[in-house]
Amino acid sequence: MTVLKDILYKVTINAVVGSTGIPVHKIEFDSRQVETNDVFVAISGTLTDGHQYIDKAIKSGATAIVCEALPETLENGIAYIEVGNSHQALAYMAANFYEHPSENLKLVGVTGTNGKTTISSLLYQLFKKAGYKVGLLSTVKIMVDDQEFKATHTTPDSLTINKYLSLMNDAGVEFCFMEVSSHGIHQKRTEGLKFEGGIFTNLSHDHLDYHDTFAEYRDVKKTFFDQLPSEAFALTNSDDKNGLVMLQNTQAKKYTYALKNYADYRAQILENEFGGLLLKVNDSELWTRLIGSFNAYNILAIYGTAELLGLEKEEILRLISELENVSGRFQYFISEGRITAIVDYAHTPDALKNVLETINNIRTKNETLITVVGCGGDRDKTKRPKMAHIASALSTKVILTSDNPRSEVPETIIEDMEKGVQAQNFNKTLAITDRKQAIKTACQMAGEKDIILIAGKGHETYQEIKGERFDFDDYKIVQTYLKQLEK
Repeated sequence: MTVLKDILYKVTINAVVGSTGIPVHKIEFDSRQVETNDVFVAISGTLTDGHQYIDKAIKSGATAIVCEALPETLENGIAYIEVGNSHQALAYMAANFYEHPSENLKLVGVTGTNGKTTISSLLYQLFKKAGYKVGLLSTVKIMVDDQEFKATHTTPDSLTINKYLSLMNDAGVEFCFMEVSSHGIHQKRTEGLKFEGGIFTNLSHDHLDYHDTFAEYRDVKKTFFDQLPSEAFALTNSDDKNGLVMLQNTQAKKYTYALKNYADYRAQILENEFGGLLLKVNDSELWTRLIGSFNAYNILAIYGTAELLGLEKEEILRLISELENVSGRFQYFISEGRITAIVDYAHTPDALKNVLETINNIRTKNETLITVVGCGGDRDKTKRPKMAHIASALSTKVILTSDNPRSEVPETIIEDMEKGVQAQNFNKTLAITDRKQAIKTACQMAGEKDIILIAGKGHETYQEIKGERFDFDDYKIVQTYLKQLEK
């Protein structure tokens, strides 16, 4: 039996009303999920405040309430715990409730603007190929060794994290690789977890709809490294101007990787083509199916992490050469009509620039490069003109379209994007609101040896419009249209 006082260990408590010796069935922060003898944690979210649902939680059977402000009316027989930060309290309570599952495996967190999914997913692949039981917490999916679960957030809530880490303990998982988003760090979802290491990829324009300034966004990322223990490792991209900032106050052992600067793990690109990359990593040559300089950085992060976790260098080199591309990350095919179609998750200016520069470095310039790109609704509006500017400057033709418009009018989003298109690029830029029609038009415009890039949604298999999700898979759609047109 779990007792309330046992799961409050390390929680900063301001006041207690009632008994903490009562039994607890489970922890909930969604009042709709509360059952008899549950403890309800009232969290202030971006859209709603859990404190408004305390009465509802009690009516549903909650016998304990954790909150940042006590209600004016206190119910008899209910335990009230007033805390300084409900997000942080939930994280520690979740870890306590599931008996600290992160301590029973080697957990590595990956943070940064771009590359989190690729690095964490490929590390999962690599350690599986090396014969280990492995876990993955990513944007694309959650893996408990061979068992797959659906992911809903880049970094899940702390209850979900600890639940899956507990399942990993039960399955005998030895290593787990986890994406750590700025939202997750800011909302304390990773507190109470024991990390074996942390990886920093890069920092560029994103999430300024959530963080007020770029400096705040950077500093939130930095707190993840500030909190790493001395026995952990911190591996950072020293080519990024914020890379060494991440290491300033960390107690963890410090390591770097880079293509340009001196680093512990350094690579030189020897060949870069659609077939893959030939790299020289420190003193060894390495072939990988991944493409582009941005993936050279990802490979370095993977190589360094694998070595820091105890794998032999020769084994790492062999395993990296066997790794397969992550869904929606520079995922491409060549059609029967010899048209190359690429689907990529690039939804930030920096990521889009990286993908387009990679394509331009590989192609001979005799081909037409057609880019289909949109921007998400209800998200950072300041990056919209930047995305269109980059797409129109680095492509032969551009189709501006919808991404996930959510509650916004798609045409308004496209108008915001169009403001970034320079005058000399107007004549090569189209606007087609319907994303499926935009992809179809790109296929109709393409000829032999031409290249189509569909950017922004990557692995997503839906489009979110006015609160509803509709089936939508960029990769399947472009495959279907090219097949139809080439019959």
